[in-house]
Amino acid sequence: MGAVVADDGPSGVKAPDGGWGWAVLFGCFIITGFSYAFPKAVSVFFKELIREFGIGYSDTAWISSILLAMLYGTGPLCSVCVNRFGCRPVMLVGGLFASMGMVIASFCTSIVQIYLTAGVITGLGLALNFQPSLIMLNRYFDKRRPLANGLSAAGSPVFLCALSPLGQILQHEYGWRGGFLILGGMLLNCCVCGALMRPLEPPKKPEATKEPAEKKVKKKLLDFSVFKDGGFVIYALAASIMVLGLFVPPVFVVSYAKDLGYPDTKAAFLLTILGFIDIFARPICGMVAGLKWVRPRCVYLFSFAMIFNGFTDLMGSMSVDYGGLVVFCIFFGISYGMVGALQFEVLMAIVGTQKFSSAIGLVLLAEAMAVLIGPPSAGKLLDATERYMFVFIIAGIEVTTSALVLALGNFFCIKKKIDEPHTKEEAAEREELNKSEDKTPEDAKVDSIEVEQFLKDEPEKNGEVVTNPETCV
Repeated sequence: MGAVVADDGPSGVKAPDGGWGWAVLFGCFIITGFSYAFPKAVSVFFKELIREFGIGYSDTAWISSILLAMLYGTGPLCSVCVNRFGCRPVMLVGGLFASMGMVIASFCTSIVQIYLTAGVITGLGLALNFQPSLIMLNRYFDKRRPLANGLSAAGSPVFLCALSPLGQILQHEYGWRGGFLILGGMLLNCCVCGALMRPLEPPKKPEATKEPAEKKVKKKLLDFSVFKDGGFVIYALAASIMVLGLFVPPVFVVSYAKDLGYPDTKAAFLLTILGFIDIFARPICGMVAGLKWVRPRCVYLFSFAMIFNGFTDLMGSMSVDYGGLVVFCIFFGISYGMVGALQFEVLMAIVGTQKFSSAIGLVLLAEAMAVLIGPPSAGKLLDATERYMFVFIIAGIEVTTSALVLALGNFFCIKKKIDEPHTKEEAAEREELNKSEDKTPEDAKVDSIEVEQFLKDEPEKNGEVVTNPETCV
């Protein structure tokens, strides 16, 4: 299959940085919006579900938890499917699954059935769309990739601001069953986005080289060699620690305001403020990350964003009134948007195009465990202490720790390892020079011209950033 070869990142394909890539970016924007906003937006139906099935809030909360767990935990499965069948077919099937889950859920007669349909099936469908869309974005953009990542990440706050009020309207007009049915129809747009993911055409190869190339692709359905990359290991560890505390403040800030004595509408407005700031923070951060001086040091900008987010949590723990929570949401929206815009950009810079499909699946699996542990453990801490201050402090410490792991690991560990390949290359070059001592001056001149041309062309291959001490993570 030609799509399989294209999805493996053929060396002769150059990222167009535009053209059809803008259609891919539009599709990625919609997929990201559905993937991150849908688990939160579906919570507007919880009261209706509680009334109909006679259950508690903790029972309905499992719907969102299962959706997020499927989105993160099925990462390796998505990687295998993408490497085997290609991005477009996987996304088309994922769109059908996402829609089918919500449509079937509208006919359910128990909460367990909703767990299986709206939770497992829809969550799997969203996962099969989210990961391939990021892979295609990575292949279509190189020089403009930080901006593209920032714009696609903005889909999350935009859709959250749109889906939450839409869900309330649907619930009021059609009830939860009608709302689920309509949302299921809306999720069919994921199939449209999947159709936009046209694979890049690989260069034509001689017939003799086609079969070995195809066999090589089929063997690497999930590439575990990324764990040999120190930069990837450090990133995966830092991302897992970060996720423990990253999602905690948005979950508890509304309850924090209610416990301070403010009405429900005023408390809920805090999330609107956070989301509105987040919408602008992500593309702006993407533009900054794409600057010539900043991009080689993007990992440090990501570390700064995490430290900023952790420090905001620590300062938010001292809020005692509504004004303090508003200020917290403004700064949290900025830092949260920066993290959202940079997290996958940094991963793309670490592993490159060919291994990104496997790397993102393994990272999402590691983050899935942290997502399941983070908010529940924060809830237990709140039950034990009955003070939100400790919840925000722990979240801030976790996010700040992840920033230090990423920055210090990159600076002290990765930078030292870069020197080793260079010394081996220099030794190899010296051997070649010794072997070529008998060459004529004209031959040597031709060889030097070929080397210069190779060095000029090498940064443009595969849409990958050239590895150096600053971009290797």
